[in-house]
Amino acid sequence: MAVELCLLLLLFCGNTISEVQPIYKPPPGTLDFGFVPAKTYDTGAYHEPGPMGILFKIVHDFLYLVQPNSFPQDLIRKLAQQKFGNTQGDYQKAIYYEIGFIVSAALGLLFILLLPLVGLCFCMCRCCDNCGGEMHQRQKKNADCQRSCFATFLFVASLIISVGVLCAYAANQHLTSQVRGAKKLVNSNFKDLKIFLNDTPAQIDYLVSKYNTTKDKALSDLNNVGPLLGSRVQEQLGKEVCPALDAALTMAGAIRETKEALENVSVSVEVLQEGTERLHANLTDVKMHLSNTLNDSACSAVQAASTCNIIKNSLNQLNINANFTGLPGVSSQLAKVNDVLKIDLSSLVQKGYASFNDTPDLVVNQTRNILSDIKSVLESIGANISSFTKTLPVEKILADLTIYLTQSETYVQDYFPVVEQYDFYRWLACLILCCMVILILLFYYLGLLCGTCGYDKHASPTTRGCISNTGGNFLMAGVGFSFLFSWVLMIVVVLTFVTGGNVEKLVCEPFEDKTLFKVLDTPYLLNQHWKNYLSGILFKNPNINLTFEKVYSDCKENKGIYTSLHLENLFNINEFLNISMYTEDVALKIEHIQINLSKIILLDEIGKENLLNFSSSGIEGINFAAYLMEISKSVTKADLLSFANDLEARADQLPKGALENALKGHANNIRMIHNQQVVPLEQAMSTLNHSIRLLKRTSSELMVKVKNVISAVNAAQLLINNNASQVIVQETKKFMDTVIGYFEQYVEWVKESIAMEVAACKPIANVIDTAVDIFLCSYVTDSVNTFWFGLGGSSIFLIPAIIFAVKLSKYYRRMDTEDVYDDSVEQW
Repeated sequence: MAVELCLLLLLFCGNTISEVQPIYKPPPGTLDFGFVPAKTYDTGAYHEPGPMGILFKIVHDFLYLVQPNSFPQDLIRKLAQQKFGNTQGDYQKAIYYEIGFIVSAALGLLFILLLPLVGLCFCMCRCCDNCGGEMHQRQKKNADCQRSCFATFLFVASLIISVGVLCAYAANQHLTSQVRGAKKLVNSNFKDLKIFLNDTPAQIDYLVSKYNTTKDKALSDLNNVGPLLGSRVQEQLGKEVCPALDAALTMAGAIRETKEALENVSVSVEVLQEGTERLHANLTDVKMHLSNTLNDSACSAVQAASTCNIIKNSLNQLNINANFTGLPGVSSQLAKVNDVLKIDLSSLVQKGYASFNDTPDLVVNQTRNILSDIKSVLESIGANISSFTKTLPVEKILADLTIYLTQSETYVQDYFPVVEQYDFYRWLACLILCCMVILILLFYYLGLLCGTCGYDKHASPTTRGCISNTGGNFLMAGVGFSFLFSWVLMIVVVLTFVTGGNVEKLVCEPFEDKTLFKVLDTPYLLNQHWKNYLSGILFKNPNINLTFEKVYSDCKENKGIYTSLHLENLFNINEFLNISMYTEDVALKIEHIQINLSKIILLDEIGKENLLNFSSSGIEGINFAAYLMEISKSVTKADLLSFANDLEARADQLPKGALENALKGHANNIRMIHNQQVVPLEQAMSTLNHSIRLLKRTSSELMVKVKNVISAVNAAQLLINNNASQVIVQETKKFMDTVIGYFEQYVEWVKESIAMEVAACKPIANVIDTAVDIFLCSYVTDSVNTFWFGLGGSSIFLIPAIIFAVKLSKYYRRMDTEDVYDDSVEQW
């Protein structure tokens, strides 16, 4: 019934979602579905025996010595298939496997048969005053030594018997306490099974509810189709559009820079022409005054003649070097560029940018109707899920299973007092057995106590005290009860040994190492017509490889029941988790998205004509060589500052007087001319140099550059007008894959959740562990084995205790007759 419930729940979940095989899609945003709600199971299928574990370990080691053979899988298989005994070797294998138990049981049977018979013969022998029955004791020199040895050996044997009976008593108490505590463990298992049933529908509902997460994410992307799809289209088209517009905008900047450069050239040439004329006039005037000064009579003196001659010879350096009057003008080019700038090309390019950046808005406007249809499809999916959940009889099945589980729990609760009652009878019987041994031990300990305390080594055998005599009587009473009880004890030991030992070896150990499951998974074992029994029961198909071991291991790891029971063989979840029935409509709607971007104008004809006009402005016809040649010259033939400094230095070589002062005045005048006229002319030449070189770079292959810009813009415009549909289809497909990818994430999450989390079958493994590993093996078998181990050890050591007690009693009891001192050794 539980299997049917799980199948139905998984079927219900499977019909709410579906799957499509993805071809290529960019990794979509990861959806967060949270964690499937799961409650913690209370049952801890593990038993810690505590201090008793030491005894259990000793018993296990003893059983290994008795039966070290591995689990007889072949024999068990033949026994289950009712083929055991068909060959003679089967019995030999069985005897070989059980040889340890057979030998031990045979020895126990000999004990059971011989000890009462020996006791009877011993009693009759003593009644005939033999076997130590004659109340006469010979005196020997080593009597004290023998008495001490017999007392010591009896005491040691009694201690060993005491330890054995304590082990048996502890095992008896342990079994009773565990049986009484098993009720809590049983209740815990029933509670976990109820959680298993009650929690599974909630988990299924959680999986179904998380469809809203997928739907909301898909709707969010659809509502943001402009920023998502539009931006993707814009990004792809922008790989060609943006460089073309950037080139056009750069060319617009170049036009403005060209105008500024032409204006700088025009102004700089005018400044240089006017400045060089003034400079020439001033330098001529300076030369004339210097010549007049040098013609003064003072220069005729011997001391000044050579200096004045040197100065006269350097006057020709006071001339201008560059001639700007012959440079061609650029007024015509400037006028044409100004005409080009009457149209704001930058503004036209910015309009192209703005138009291209409106792509997301165009996508939104042109997909509004289709998106509303897609949203309707998504809403209908949710409606179909809701309507489908109402048609499934999940609540009725859950109610039936809950009733069945409740009835089972009630039956167990009603039957448990009967179990406790029978366990009380068992406990009482085992306690009586322990009391038998304790009674024997009581006589032995009392005999040792009274005999040891009341013994007087100076007293003769016939004059021994009452206490010593009582001790001897206690010892003989212990011997009597030993003969009476030992065979009863050994019967119980043999029965529990054979039963408990075989249960440990044939059930508990193979269950622990899963060998038992391997035997159960043997083909045609449980049903001669079925290869795999479990799959034959569940799926009516015995050829499916479903094993007890795998199911138990998966449930032990708390995997989902779908994975553990391989329910894909009953229904393939991939077929039920097929979202194509829903995503096909979504995909078709998305594929029908048609976006027209023909309204985007990157650069109109006016802008293109403006670029062509700029290319024909004539700046490439400027005589850049003439300009650069004049610019490369200095303003004057000599550096006026150096000339002035040199003039002043030579004046210092002249005698003090008017000539020296006059020359220094001329040097200062030359410095002033340099600062006031030459420096501005140099600045104007620098500006002219920068502008001319800029114009030269701009004019270099200007027509080709302009045509390239126009070609790039035309190509981008052609892409938008004619080939954008391919980009749109490509990006639309990616957008569709992204949206469908949300559904696929949902499907994969549901698959993983169903496989690992939904209806986790840990309680089923816990029930098996509780029944076999804990209750049968840990509670019952270990306790029973420890009981027979302790009781059997006590029973075996009763034999030496009987011998030593009989021998020792002779030294404690009061004799009727005695002999004279005899140092001969008694043969016994």
